Amino acid sequence: MTRKAYMIGTGIGNLAAGIYLIRDGGFNGDQITMMGLEDHGANDGAAVKDYENEYGNQALSNNKGFLAKGGRMLNEETFENLWDVLRSVPSLDHPGQTVTDDILNFDHAHPTHDVGRLIDHNGPRVNPGKDNYKHMQFDNKDRYLLSKLMLMPEKDEEKLNNISIAEWFASSPHFFTTNFWYMWQTTFAFKRASSAVELRRYMNRMILEFSRINTLEGVTRSPYNQFESIILPMRKYLEDRGVTFINNRKVTDLEFKDTPLQDDIVVTGLKYEEVDNDNKEGHIDIAENDLVFDTNGSITDSSAIGDFNTPFKENMDYAPSAMLWKKAAEKFYSLGNPDKFFGDRSQSEWVSFTVTTNNHFLVNEISRITQQEPGNALNTWIESTPLLSIVVHHQPHFKAQKPNESTFWGYFMYPRRNGDYVQKPVMELTGKEMLEELLGHLAATDPSKDNIKNHTEEIMDSIVNVIPVHLPYASAMFNQRAVGDRPDVVPKHSRNLAFISQFCEQPFDMVFTEQYSFRAAQRAVYTLLNIPLSEMTPMHHYEKDPKVMARATKTMFR
Repeated sequence: MTRKAYMIGTGIGNLAAGIYLIRDGGFNGDQITMMGLEDHGANDGAAVKDYENEYGNQALSNNKGFLAKGGRMLNEETFENLWDVLRSVPSLDHPGQTVTDDILNFDHAHPTHDVGRLIDHNGPRVNPGKDNYKHMQFDNKDRYLLSKLMLMPEKDEEKLNNISIAEWFASSPHFFTTNFWYMWQTTFAFKRASSAVELRRYMNRMILEFSRINTLEGVTRSPYNQFESIILPMRKYLEDRGVTFINNRKVTDLEFKDTPLQDDIVVTGLKYEEVDNDNKEGHIDIAENDLVFDTNGSITDSSAIGDFNTPFKENMDYAPSAMLWKKAAEKFYSLGNPDKFFGDRSQSEWVSFTVTTNNHFLVNEISRITQQEPGNALNTWIESTPLLSIVVHHQPHFKAQKPNESTFWGYFMYPRRNGDYVQKPVMELTGKEMLEELLGHLAATDPSKDNIKNHTEEIMDSIVNVIPVHLPYASAMFNQRAVGDRPDVVPKHSRNLAFISQFCEQPFDMVFTEQYSFRAAQRAVYTLLNIPLSEMTPMHHYEKDPKVMARATKTMFR
C-alpha cells in the first residue's frame, strides 16, 4: 500500500514539510494531501475581496483595495532552513532563478535603513542627544538583568517557567522606558506580559541584530508581500508535482489507536467538516504507516475584519487549530497545554489596519514626516496610548496594485485602550477612524508650516479602503509558558503524528519566524522518515562569535 501524508493546515510550515517529503524523503506529490481553511496566513496578504470567502470572515460593504493582516520580517543570516528550502522552489517571476534568488537579489538592491524608527512629540528620534534612538538607554541594572537572562544555559530554561518579562525586570522598571524596549516590543511584538523564556531565546538567536536594531539593517524584505513572493511559489511547486490541495476543510478531531497503556500515539482517522458545504461531515481512514502533520495553533485563527466605515466584530471562537490540539492533548500526557497560548487574549491580541489609496500623496507625506522612503519604514509613536506603529513597504507591495495606488499597514499593540485623537477603544474603531488616529499623530509631529492636517480632505478623498483586523492570537506564541507547555515536533511515542507550527517545541530556535516553521517541518519529516537529524540544515550560533558579542557589548553601553 502506498504511504500517504496528510497535512492539517496549509501555512508555510506544512508547505515546507511537503517540499521536504518530496525533495529529501522520496515521496511523490500524489501521496500528499493538504487541507486548509485559509490560504494567506500571517504573511501579508492579497486583495480584500479574496478574504471575504475565507472561513470566519464577514462580507464587507467595501471590499476594494488590499489587506495585510500582518507582516513577518525575514533575516538573511539566521533563516537557514527557509533559504535552503526556497532554493529548491522556482521563481514565478524570473525563469531560471529560485525564490531565494528573487528575495535576496531584491533585498540587496533595496537594503533596509530605518532612520525614523522611534517617533515622539518632537518627531523622529534622530537628533544628537540621549534620546537618539541609536542609544539603547540602559542603566547598569538593566544591563545586568538582560545579560543574566541571555547567559542562562538552555538546560536551565525551566527556571523561567511562567515568568513574564515584567517579572524578570521587576527590580528595574527603568528597562521599560528605554529606546531598546520601545524598539524591541514593536519590532518583534513582545509585551511586558510576554514570556521571559522567549526574550532569552531571541537575545541569543538574534544577537547579530542587536547592534543594528535601531536601523533594522538586518531585515530582509521580499519583492512583494510574502503571500505572493513565498507562499504562491511553494504551492505551485507542490501542485506541479501532484500534491492535492483541499480548501475550506476543517479537521475537527484526531482518532487514535487503542494501546494497552495509552502510551503510543498512532493516528487512525481524521474527522472533518466542509465549511463551504453546510459543514458536511466526513472521515478519512489513516493507515499506521501514513503520516499526519498538524498545525497545532495558528496566530491568524479567529481573526475578524471590517472596512472603511465598518468596525470588525470580535470573533470569540477558540482558535480552530488549537481546538484540535486541545482535544488531542486531553487524550495523552505529552502534548502540551494549548490554553497557555489560546486562553488569555490580553497577552496576545493586537489590531492591524491596511490602507489603500488611489494616489501617492499620503505615502509621500509619511515619508516627509518620518524622513525616509518606502521600504525602510517601521515607525512607532512611542507616546501613543495604544502604541501605534506603521510599516510602509517598497511599492508596489501587491502585484495587482495599479501604478497610481499605494498601500501600507499599521498596528496597535494595546487595542483595548482608547486612541489619542479618536476617543474610543481601538477595538471599536472603523477603518476611517483608525486612519484619523494615525493622521492625528502625523500632524502632531509634522514640522512643516503646511501641516498634513491641512490636507485631511484631500487624503480622505484618496482612500480606496482601510481594513481593520482584530487578531486575538497575534503574539500568542510569546504568552507566558513553562517547559512542557509546547509539544515536541514529534512527541515521545508518536508513530505517525507531528506538529508543525509556532507552538511546537524545538531547541534554541525562536518563534514568530518563518524559520521556526521551516525547521519544525524538517525535523518532523526527518524524524518520521528516520533520516538522521545530524543531516538537518546547520544553524548559526552568533552568540558564540567573539566579534558579534563584542559589538553587542558595545551596543549595550551605547
